[in-house]
Amino acid sequence: MGVWEAFLNWLRSLFFKQEMELSLIGLQNAGKTSLVNVVATGGYSEDMIPTVGFNMRKVTKGNVTIKLWDLGGQPRFRSMWERYCRGVSAIVFVVDAADHDNLPISKSELHDVLSKPSLNGIPLLVLGNKIDKPEALTKQVLTDRMGLKSITDREVCCFMISCKNSTNIDCVIDWLLASTVAHHSHADSCATASVYSFQAFFMSNYLYEWCKFWPCSDRSGLDVHLVV
Repeated sequence: MGVWEAFLNWLRSLFFKQEMELSLIGLQNAGKTSLVNVVATGGYSEDMIPTVGFNMRKVTKGNVTIKLWDLGGQPRFRSMWERYCRGVSAIVFVVDAADHDNLPISKSELHDVLSKPSLNGIPLLVLGNKIDKPEALTKQVLTDRMGLKSITDREVCCFMISCKNSTNIDCVIDWLLASTVAHHSHADSCATASVYSFQAFFMSNYLYEWCKFWPCSDRSGLDVHLVV
């Protein structure tokens, strides 16, 4: 590999480096912190301490770095959900699928945060957790009771998972990575144009400096066509 090719590869890596930022929201005890731990380490613990405020963790999957914002689900923390969901790659709403009594509150909180203008169009991933419990709802019932079909201003996806048994966690990660690729596809096209524009600028200036030292009698018929 030549020096110029190596330089271009390095330059492209600056543009094409893929990162995503996720905000995990949902009521307390839904399993948000457990999900972060399972995604990051594959480990699960029954003795989780409720999140106070928020926690942030970075996880690398392949060539994608995922920044996870784990937001507290107690009533006093829900007002800050909107602030930490602004500009993220996706909003992940975790629901305890076995907690039937709190499902109306989950629905209300979800639709309330999605109504904020600052969050328009951000993809939504709803995760029905704790399907290892016999009283857990099915995906169809959860979809209906959470009113997910009424959300039409963004991409919406729903998975039923168990952090305890790692059920469908791989599917969640695959969806997130695929969503990141789609999210970055337009940006990558713009970045490619930027790289080649820089290449054209660099080469034209290089040729200009080189031609300054070329004897005038030898470059009277010089015709340079730069193709990028």
